[in-house]
Amino acid sequence: MKKKIVLVFDCGATNVRAVAIKENGEIAAMHSLPNATCPDPYFPSGLIWNVDEIWQKLCSCTHAVLKKIDPEHISAITTTTFGVNGAPVDRNGKLLYPVISWQCQRTVPIMDTIDKYISMHRLFEISGVNKYSFNTINTLLWLKENRPHCIDNMEGFLFMPSLFIHKLTGQLVNDATMAGTSMLTDMKTRSFSDEILAAIGIPNRFFKTEEAGKLVGELLNKPASELGLLSGLPVVVGGHDTQLALIGSGAGENEAVLSSGTWEILMTRTRNVDLNKSIFSAGLTNELDAVPGLYNTGIQWLASGVLEWIKNLFYSKELTLTPEKVYGTMIREASETDVRHSRIKFKPDLNIEKGIISGIGIHTSRQEIYRAALEALADKTKGSLELLQQTGKFKAKSLIVAGGGSKNKLWNQIRANKLGIPVKILKQTETTVLGAALFAYVTIGTFRSIQEATDSICGNFYYVYPE
Repeated sequence: MKKKIVLVFDCGATNVRAVAIKENGEIAAMHSLPNATCPDPYFPSGLIWNVDEIWQKLCSCTHAVLKKIDPEHISAITTTTFGVNGAPVDRNGKLLYPVISWQCQRTVPIMDTIDKYISMHRLFEISGVNKYSFNTINTLLWLKENRPHCIDNMEGFLFMPSLFIHKLTGQLVNDATMAGTSMLTDMKTRSFSDEILAAIGIPNRFFKTEEAGKLVGELLNKPASELGLLSGLPVVVGGHDTQLALIGSGAGENEAVLSSGTWEILMTRTRNVDLNKSIFSAGLTNELDAVPGLYNTGIQWLASGVLEWIKNLFYSKELTLTPEKVYGTMIREASETDVRHSRIKFKPDLNIEKGIISGIGIHTSRQEIYRAALEALADKTKGSLELLQQTGKFKAKSLIVAGGGSKNKLWNQIRANKLGIPVKILKQTETTVLGAALFAYVTIGTFRSIQEATDSICGNFYYVYPE
């Protein structure tokens, strides 16, 4: 019997990957190449994503993967990328302007003056998305104000995953999870908002969406040749990496997930969203879940980026060691610290220059500062989870933790102690590509539903209980 494998194209901000995933959720093969923004040739100091360059990297990654697996075993292809970014295209899918990166600062003034089009609070009431300068609405307005011919001549707007779907199939189609990051959609209708698009003067006909798992078409001969794959393979709608990671984590309704990395993103899958001003002011944002009827409410803060700062500042002598040994030293020292008698208080808001370390003296040790940072970040998680529970009207029984920060045993124990509930650590770290693959497996008939798929494959955890 021919094995089934789904090939996932995963475009992240730092890496581009081709990942082959078996029907039992295991990774059959994977290859990655570094990714980075490029200077915008049409705008000084601007940053863009070079889609053609990324495509060539995806081709190279696929060729590397095919050295380890039989291409005849690949049963479907799907795509996933970071959110918000995309570009206007003509009727043939040709870019009318390069994809402006979420890292580019040109859209900051647009967000700051958005009220001349529509009030920020009204935008939040409709879309649920909080005030971020990189939101898609700001890119469109920058183009409208600075490159109006791009808007005048566009026949559609494609988000990043859809740009690669177009290369694969020639089809122009977006997905709902990417649309939900744009600040252009209506949370109630799960479609683009007539009111928002009318306010910014862009016709709604340019924005059509499909759901994750939708069969778009078949792999065309030209991209098949470039990738080294068989033409005619089913190509399936994927979507935004965050939403697909929630699926890949196995998180159910009203179950909170903490993605712990340089930034920590705490999200939950819920049927209840609160779009009042106090929620907006608290920094919560809402996106469309990969499953219709559910929403993803979340909040984020700088996390391991703070710990990296401490490592570089206080553990400079250990920096010649491997990262595992450096952090091993930090964790061991902090584990031996008696926090009951420590006066160190840490405010970890370093990204907005409001970070504070108080209570230090001439006998303060580096491990006390590191331990205080772990405690403070766990307090951040606790306060954010309380806010999510209040907003979503649920009570968390546990917290799923994924990402690099989940490898820190001391931090996990501190989290469990602070929250008073078990912390569930995912053994499968590749939740984004797994979530994308599961939708494809449903499409090709391996599973009858995405719920059956997640029940069959996900949920491989170990638990850390409060002490």
